Amino acid sequence: MRYDLVIFDNDGVLVDSEPLSNRLLADYLTELGHPTSFEDSIRDYMGSAMHRVHDLVEERTGQRLPDDFDDVFHARVFAAFERELKPVAGVVDVLETLAAEGVPYCVASSGSHERIRVGHRTTGLDRWFDDERIFSSQDVGRGKPAPDLFLYAAQRMGVVPARCVVVEDSPLGVQAAVAAGMDVYGFTSMTPAEKLAGTTRLFADLRKLPDLWAG
Repeated sequence: MRYDLVIFDNDGVLVDSEPLSNRLLADYLTELGHPTSFEDSIRDYMGSAMHRVHDLVEERTGQRLPDDFDDVFHARVFAAFERELKPVAGVVDVLETLAAEGVPYCVASSGSHERIRVGHRTTGLDRWFDDERIFSSQDVGRGKPAPDLFLYAAQRMGVVPARCVVVEDSPLGVQAAVAAGMDVYGFTSMTPAEKLAGTTRLFADLRKLPDLWAG
């Protein structure tokens, strides 16, 4: 193993939540008078913290989203998670390999702590992630594409950035990992490879990850 710490993004890497959450986000923004397609949501917001949604809407329209926007959106997302959310194919195999080999790992997500935990509890991934392995954009001042979250996770886990590898599926997340001085493996399940510029490696099947970072 060439790294001392594996940092996973959450949405789209551990839990298959991106299609659900981006569909709901597009629908809610459209409902509020800001027409947004699923493709628009993926392009503009995938991998970002909620403050980016507020910032872009205000920048583009001059209007602020309602004060309860986050609460309403998350209530819809959590309800959808309970009905439909599944772990990403192959992720349990990867976590089992890391645990068997004693390789430290954690999750660093743009989502809130509550969102991470609801997703993990629903999919059974909570057995792999105790509180000491979970980091959220809530823990830092700036979310992705700023490097703050990944640097914070590495510092809390006691590993220097150069010895970390990040597993990401969004352009914003890749930018954040590169800015943090970490290697980053880009997951192309939902995001075309050409949109993940700057990655150390690209892959399309999580089960192949241990072979990639062992080489």
